[in-house]
Amino acid sequence: MRNIIVEDLKQTPLKNQRIEIVERKGLGHPDYICDAVMDQISIRLSKIYLEKAGAILHHNVDKSLLVAGKTEPRFGGGIVKQPMLFVFGDRATSKINGEEINVSEIAVNVAKEWFRKNMRFVDPEKHVKYQVELKPGSVGLVDIFKRKGKVLGANDTSAAVGYAPMTTTEKVVRKTEQFLNSTEFKQRFPESGEDIKVMGYRNNNHLHLTISMAFVDRYISSEEDYFDKKAKILEETKKFVKANTDFDDVDVQLNTLDVRGRGLDGIYLTVLGTSADSGDSGQVGRGNRVNGLISLNRPFCSEAAAGKNPVSHVGKIYNVLTYKIARDVYEQVPEVEEVYIWLLSKIGTPIDHPAIAAAQVIMKGNNHIDTVRREIKEVLDYELENIEKFCMELAQGKIPIC
Repeated sequence: MRNIIVEDLKQTPLKNQRIEIVERKGLGHPDYICDAVMDQISIRLSKIYLEKAGAILHHNVDKSLLVAGKTEPRFGGGIVKQPMLFVFGDRATSKINGEEINVSEIAVNVAKEWFRKNMRFVDPEKHVKYQVELKPGSVGLVDIFKRKGKVLGANDTSAAVGYAPMTTTEKVVRKTEQFLNSTEFKQRFPESGEDIKVMGYRNNNHLHLTISMAFVDRYISSEEDYFDKKAKILEETKKFVKANTDFDDVDVQLNTLDVRGRGLDGIYLTVLGTSADSGDSGQVGRGNRVNGLISLNRPFCSEAAAGKNPVSHVGKIYNVLTYKIARDVYEQVPEVEEVYIWLLSKIGTPIDHPAIAAAQVIMKGNNHIDTVRREIKEVLDYELENIEKFCMELAQGKIPIC
């Protein structure tokens, strides 16, 4: 029997609260880059471990630092004076039945592949240096992977929380960044860099979006050209936001630090389309939560999910699973207005039997929690019973985490 608790949450649904603040760090943001690359390394290691050992072995590649480089932006195209430094850290199994696994080479190759696929102007051979600090795991944590059982024991005592549904504000913040970083948008506006951050603030039914976008200097011929192109991008963004929301009023602002008349000093210009080329470093865990957002009104787990192993580390598994369970409860139980799912592990205990699994729900109208309590428990029990399949989907990269 699992320890499952379902309770009625007496609070106003977020969509009906006056103030809401939501942030999304986009594709080229240094923190996003760290999360995305390190999780791809975990996915690649998981595949190799399965091929060579028949099981996913111990690894937690959830520590990294992208140290900003040094550039000299210029109208018409600047220069890279010092490359970025990507530091990979923590633990990974590097020997299988006597065979050495070149973890360092795998990590670097995955990072280079990610840059080639996602960053149009970053040459991973010239613009990034790599430092790999992935060491073998501790004896106790490695031993978890040698123990028998349908599912592994948790390798940490950790808690996670997820929620559903997303509010309109949350949806539009995420969709706006994805729109601005879409292939179609980049073809129309190549001067738009990948480093985009969207900050949303809702006051009742009025939405304010502040967007930061790194412009690419090779497509900007002058200060006047910058502000002309910025105005066109801002207009396209406003059209998109208004077409995808029904707020009474929408205010969108872009690169609000800009000041006319200051030349290169007064505009947001980069050489490579990311602030990591000279202005800002990145780190795993400082970016989006696993649903792609930083929602300040919501409770969220402080664990960095990216790079953690997908079969034992609850900092990743429960972090993502709580959102899936919350969505399932919301979709399968129509009497529910809003739901929060909490999972707490106990180190060494099988991950399908958390120390506690809890659902806090806000009911619609006059519906009573007692009429759906059993149904909600069944959703939680089903997802935990099938956690092995869920973990394999994580391992295969089928579930995005940033």
